[in-house]
Amino acid sequence: MKVLAFAATLAALPFTAGATSVPDTMAEGRAIYNFRCYFCHGYSGNAKTVAASFLTPLPADFTKASEASLPEAKIIATLQAGRPGTAMKSFTSVLSEKEIRAVAHFVFDEFVVRKAANTHYHTAENGWPNHERYRIAFPFATGEIPLSQPWETLSAEQMRGKRLFLETCVTCHDRGAQANQDLAWEARPLSYPRNNFSYSVPQKVDATTSASPYALHDIPPKLKRLTRTERKGEKLFQSNCAFCHAADGTGKNWIGSFLEPHPRNLRDTKFMSHITRQHFIEVVREGLSNTSMPAWKSVLSASEVEAIADYVNRAFHPLRTPSTPSTGSSR
Repeated sequence: MKVLAFAATLAALPFTAGATSVPDTMAEGRAIYNFRCYFCHGYSGNAKTVAASFLTPLPADFTKASEASLPEAKIIATLQAGRPGTAMKSFTSVLSEKEIRAVAHFVFDEFVVRKAANTHYHTAENGWPNHERYRIAFPFATGEIPLSQPWETLSAEQMRGKRLFLETCVTCHDRGAQANQDLAWEARPLSYPRNNFSYSVPQKVDATTSASPYALHDIPPKLKRLTRTERKGEKLFQSNCAFCHAADGTGKNWIGSFLEPHPRNLRDTKFMSHITRQHFIEVVREGLSNTSMPAWKSVLSASEVEAIADYVNRAFHPLRTPSTPSTGSSR
C-alpha cells in the first residue's frame, strides 16, 4: 500500500531496477499495480472490489475510459498529485518518477487501450500457487453465475464452487458477481485472507492450530451498556471505518497493514493521548492529505461523525476535551 510470505515477496520486487524496454516497463508497472493499486481499482482495472464499494466517490474504472478521456499523461499527473476529495492520494512520496511512469503505462495499455484482464495477478509470486484449483468458483467471481442465484437451482459442482467462493474469494470479488440490489447479505468489512488462508479451516502452524494474524483484528470489541449514540457510532464505525482501521481499531487488519502510510492505530496511547475530540471530528470530516483517509463530510452527517467520535472514545481510547491534560509527545 507484511508479515506473511506473500507480502515479503512483493516487498522485495525490484521496482527500481530493470531495463527501460516496453516489455520491462509493462512488467514493472504490473508488479507495482498488483502491489499497491488493485484492492481499490480491481486486478482487472474495473474497480469492482469490496474496498471500492466503501469509497465515495468511487475509484476510477479504467476499462470505461477511452484513450482520449484518460491519456497516459493524465494518469501520470493523477499519480503525482492525487485527487483531492477522494481516497486517491499522491504517490510521489512512495514511488519514484520511473515507477510512476511504469504503472501509468501499464494501466493505460492494459486497461484503457486493450481492456484486458490482468491475468498475471493470481500468480505464485503474488501468493496464489496453483490458482486453477479454484476453477469451480470462477463463474461466481466473473459474474457468469450471479451469487444471488438460489442454491436449489445450482448443480452439485456449482454448489461446491459457490461454497469455495464464499470461503476464499468473496472478500475481494463480492461486488463483482451481481448487481448491488441482488446482494443477499449484509456485508461487514473483513481483511482479505492471504496465502490461501481460509477463515473456515483451522490453520496448522508448528503443529498448533492458529488463525490468521489479521483475522484477530477483525473482531469488534464487546462493550456493555453503550449509550444510544455510542451504539450508533459502533454501527457506523464497523460499517465504514473498520475496513482500514480494523474492527478493533488497531489498523492491523490485512488492508490496514497494506496501506502506506498505515491507518492510525486508534488504541495507540502515545498518539491518541494528544487527540482532541474536535480534531478527531475534523479529520473524519475533511480527510488527511497524502494518505488514504478520505473526507467523509459528504457521506456522513455531522451527528453521525459525532457518534463515531463517541464510540472511538469509549471503545479504543479517550479523546481529549479542553479540560483534559495531554501527556507525552504527539510525534
